[in-house]
Amino acid sequence: MFMYNALGMDENDFGKPILAVDWGRKRLGLAISDPTGTIARPLEMIEHVSRRRDAERIIEIALERGVGLIIVGVTYNENSIPTHTGKSSIRLLEEIKSYGDIPVLAWDEEDSTRSAISTNVEMGSSRKKRKGHLDSKAAAIFLQNFLNSKFEK
Repeated sequence: MFMYNALGMDENDFGKPILAVDWGRKRLGLAISDPTGTIARPLEMIEHVSRRRDAERIIEIALERGVGLIIVGVTYNENSIPTHTGKSSIRLLEEIKSYGDIPVLAWDEEDSTRSAISTNVEMGSSRKKRKGHLDSKAAAIFLQNFLNSKFEK
C-alpha cells in the first residue's frame, strides 16, 4: 500500500484517537479511531468552504477530540502518482499541517467511497439513505485499513 508520509512517521504511537479526512469537492467526511487505534467509526461530514476554512475546522475538531494524528485520504493512479483529486487532498493536508502541531499524513484511500456504497447496499439501505453520509463512511473505511496495516508489519 502506497502512502505519502508527510512527516516520516509510520504509525500513531500516541495512545490518542486518529482522525481521518475524506476530501471531496462539496463535502469532507471525517472518521475517528478509538484511542487504542483498533476500531474506526464515521464521525461527521462538513461542507467544503475553502481549503483554509476546511483546515481550520478539521484542526478545531481534532483538538476537541484529543487527536494524536490526522490522516487525509489521497487517490493515486496505477503508477502511484496522485490523481487530480489526490493532489487537492494533498493541498488540504499541507494546509492542515500549517495550522498546528498535530502530525498529518496521507493515506491511499483505495476506493473507499465505492466500498461505503457497497456496504450500504449489503445492509439493505434504501437508495435515498445511501446518498447521505458516504463521505464519513469512506473515511472510516480507509482509516480502518490504516489501523489494520499497523498489525500487518
